[in-house]
Amino acid sequence: MKAQIVEGWPQANRIRILLSETNTAQVNSLRRAIMADVPKMAITKVRFEQGVSQDNKGEVFESVNVLPDEVLAHRLAMVPVPTFLEEFKFPEDDPNNENLPEDQWGSPLSQIIYHLSTRGPTSDDSEDTKTVYAGDLNVLGETKLQILEEHARIPLTILSKGQFLELYAYATLGRGRDHAKWAPAAGVAFEPRTKAVLVNAKNAKVLFDLDLTSKAGRTIDTKLFTKKECTDVNSVLDLQRAMHQVGHGTGRDEAFANAITFEEVPGEYIFSFDSDGALSPQEIFNQACQELVGRFDKISEELDVAFA
Repeated sequence: MKAQIVEGWPQANRIRILLSETNTAQVNSLRRAIMADVPKMAITKVRFEQGVSQDNKGEVFESVNVLPDEVLAHRLAMVPVPTFLEEFKFPEDDPNNENLPEDQWGSPLSQIIYHLSTRGPTSDDSEDTKTVYAGDLNVLGETKLQILEEHARIPLTILSKGQFLELYAYATLGRGRDHAKWAPAAGVAFEPRTKAVLVNAKNAKVLFDLDLTSKAGRTIDTKLFTKKECTDVNSVLDLQRAMHQVGHGTGRDEAFANAITFEEVPGEYIFSFDSDGALSPQEIFNQACQELVGRFDKISEELDVAFA
């Protein structure tokens, strides 16, 4: 299998990759590895502080909010946590946890701790409620582990007047096969690579005269074709979307008469997914490949032993 990032990608946390010299089974194995096997950090335990507190004016705040603790803990679990795989170990692999009961596991080598402490509006405030966001979590450690700015506005809960929220959240490494909170990507999909063939330039004007443009600003016209073929991955996908304007039910399908057709390129696939931001798309893809290589190496070793 060969892999090449399609020109113009990644875009933010989304990536598009051209895979060649492969087949459906191999590509699907890669898809499943990304969803289930690539590890990432996620909040897996939350400790809520209970009781009452007072501000400097003597106003009393109580540790309640509109959500049950279980629901708030689930929301925290789904907040993307910055992940540095080379710096952290799984809790069970952390030498500091050796010979300790599981409920006492936890060291800087396998755990990140976040603290959140905030109060709702005071009785004098004009606002009746205050929204608590993921950005209100403060990491107890290196600043690079702070919740990213792009995720800071993820809402967690709402506090009313006289309410406060204080908690400690503990993040550890895990895999998506154990819980969705550890899945590093979404929308993991692939499709056969195709090329567009200009069968009838005259009839294709039905589409070209619509003056359509792609998301990247490219005009949908004959300039996309070279010797009546378009093989550029992005352009072909743009053409496929544009074809909805001349398909069945548009009133243009008879005049268009399949002036442009699409042919699969054997052994090639377009692979795409969105990272949640905990890891870069490139790192997720490379890590999935490493997971698969390690798995098949282990199978080979077991087979060698079995048939020795």
